[in-house]
Amino acid sequence: MLSAPLPEDVPIGEAWVLSDRDDHSSQVANGPLKGLTISELMEAYQKPLMGKWASCFKRFPLLLKFLDAEEMLSVQVHPSDAHRDLIPADDSGKTEAWVVIDAHKDSLIYAGLKPGTTDEIELRESLANGTVTDHLAGITPKPGDGVFIPAGTVHTLGGGVVVFEVQQNSDVTFRLYDWGHVDPKTGQPRSLHVDQALACIDFAGIAGGLVAPHVETASPVERERLFDCEHFRLYRLLGEAPFPVGAANEPHVLICIAGAGRIEHHDLPYGVGKGDVWILPAEAGECVFRPSEEITLLEIKIPG
Repeated sequence: MLSAPLPEDVPIGEAWVLSDRDDHSSQVANGPLKGLTISELMEAYQKPLMGKWASCFKRFPLLLKFLDAEEMLSVQVHPSDAHRDLIPADDSGKTEAWVVIDAHKDSLIYAGLKPGTTDEIELRESLANGTVTDHLAGITPKPGDGVFIPAGTVHTLGGGVVVFEVQQNSDVTFRLYDWGHVDPKTGQPRSLHVDQALACIDFAGIAGGLVAPHVETASPVERERLFDCEHFRLYRLLGEAPFPVGAANEPHVLICIAGAGRIEHHDLPYGVGKGDVWILPAEAGECVFRPSEEITLLEIKIPG
């Protein structure tokens, strides 16, 4: 689906393509800063990189991934920032969102609870008797769909679906149900975190699920706003003519999910292909993207 090489004979379910985590810090791929990690950039070049957000974040605040879910992943819940008792001191809650890249006829996404599932006792009983999916709101995904997963939302996906994920920079996940999966390393069922998951479920939540794109501009590029929450704002850009990307005094991230082209800054061209991820630093300001064919980009900014 994407261009990155993968190890042979090893199942790969997700690729972290922009990560400022202690156990996985992304590296600059080219240019004079090639080889530096994003953690090192945040330390040495925080103002040029982050602009107006320089004093607000010690780590880059977003974590970006591609997920390729052949089997159903575990049913999970992430805590919100309000659940400090459930979150390690150096971490945060996790709101996330998915853009569907590819889907099969058997692909399925669960995002949220069905109306009427209103208490922990009912859900706990369904876990015990294996009927938890009776309480989950299902979506049959198709390429291009956007699915919002605010913290506190019960969710999972699988059946051959590929998605791009944007989320808060957090690795806090509570596994509610696991379909009887066995850990290949231990031969035992994987551990669950039922009490923690139930404690952070937003039973009244209505914000999650399939979203309707909002078209903001039609020319020179069709710009759709897919997600707009306190942690991230994500646009999908579709077009063939040159168009602006980035903004003064704030970082933007570009992800190419179809087509190719180049970013131009001070008349210098930088090639962009499918699967590439670019940070446009705050000091770069507005740049020009010149497609070499029909292009689909995701552009992400920190709102505020």
